[in-house]
Amino acid sequence: MRNEPERLRSNGDEIDLFELIEGLWKQKVLIIVATVVITAIAVAYALLAKPVYEAKVFVQPPSQNDIAPLNYGRGGNTELSMLTVKDVYEIYLRNLQSESLRREFFRTVYLPSLSEDERKGSQDELYGRFLNVLSLGVAAKETPDRFFVKANVSDPQQAAEWVVRYLEMAGHRGQKEIVGDVKADATIKANNLEQQINAALESARKQREDQIVQLTEALRVAKSIGLEKPPIISNTLSSEVSAGMDGSLMYMRGTKALEAEINNLRMRTSDAAFVKNLRQWQEALAFYRNLQIDPNVIQVYRQDGAIESPDKPVKPKKSIIIIIGVFVGISVGIAFALIWFLWSRSKERERSLA
Repeated sequence: MRNEPERLRSNGDEIDLFELIEGLWKQKVLIIVATVVITAIAVAYALLAKPVYEAKVFVQPPSQNDIAPLNYGRGGNTELSMLTVKDVYEIYLRNLQSESLRREFFRTVYLPSLSEDERKGSQDELYGRFLNVLSLGVAAKETPDRFFVKANVSDPQQAAEWVVRYLEMAGHRGQKEIVGDVKADATIKANNLEQQINAALESARKQREDQIVQLTEALRVAKSIGLEKPPIISNTLSSEVSAGMDGSLMYMRGTKALEAEINNLRMRTSDAAFVKNLRQWQEALAFYRNLQIDPNVIQVYRQDGAIESPDKPVKPKKSIIIIIGVFVGISVGIAFALIWFLWSRSKERERSLA
């Protein structure tokens, strides 16, 4: 006689646990067939599914030497701050993660790799698939400035080429942006210097005109008193008076000296030689106007290690697929056997009640 714990009860019905096991055992062929069929499907999928290879490459900030050409004419008293590795790398990362770069890579690289039939589908769906093919992110929380780019495609060589191509496209964009910013700074600096030079020359011209007016008035005074030559003063007063022959005492230079100086000032064709620091400003202006930076001599990122074509696919994982197939097959077989058992038992009960 079986113990009570060995029975499963419901309202008005009883299912004997041993009876259930016996019923399932009778359907063992069904369970085996279901397991074999589903496992065979899983094996076929694992063997026939197109393999997917993963290529992954890491990037990190450039060295100070990589960005040295960007700092020509910067720092010191130039009013142009030095560009740091962080500044340059941030521009690169912004381009690396930009949606516009993804779209460009999608149009120029991904779409041409598809067959004509595959390209006929929805562009949004194709772009969604592309986002699963090419991905990027931070390598680790401990190194927030170290990023990776990863490609999952069926061709191992293509996977390696795509990640490198994506890095290079971001690099070219970063180089173009940073060089453009540096040239813009140089242009602004040159414009400021040009304005400074023009203002200094204009100031010198006006000072010369003012000096002519002052000398002309002094000449009139000298003529009115008949002072042709400076007075000769002996002892120490000579140097003191000579040094003070400006302003109200300018007439003491005499008419000959004053006329000569006025003529000289009027005949002067350029005031450049009398502007302090003008030559240094002009040299700086020429430097910033002609500043040229070759983007090929700077690096906005460094690739961490060489990239090689992967030789082992990451998908499909054959062993896991087969194990899942076996588990699903057994589960489906038991489910069918249980349904068959309950259906047979229900029929027997109906016949017994009839």
